[in-house]
Amino acid sequence: MFLRLFGTVVIAGIVGYISEKSGFTRNGYLQSIIICVGGAFLFYFIRIMFGFNFGSAGMDAILSSIGALIIVPFHWRSRR
Repeated sequence: MFLRLFGTVVIAGIVGYISEKSGFTRNGYLQSIIICVGGAFLFYFIRIMFGFNFGSAGMDAILSSIGALIIVPFHWRSRR
């Protein structure tokens, strides 16, 4: 279980870096990695508490990181 947590953090960091490198987001490298790791942590603990998952732990980390990258920046942008 402890190794899954480390794997989740590593995969989330890689997803954050790749999303910024490819131009999917324009948050900055550190900000994208922090957003991805936060989303992956959140979903990891939801998976432990409620047993909700999409498949393997790696797939959960990838999907939760991408979801956090989509939700968080759009939520904090101003609405004009």
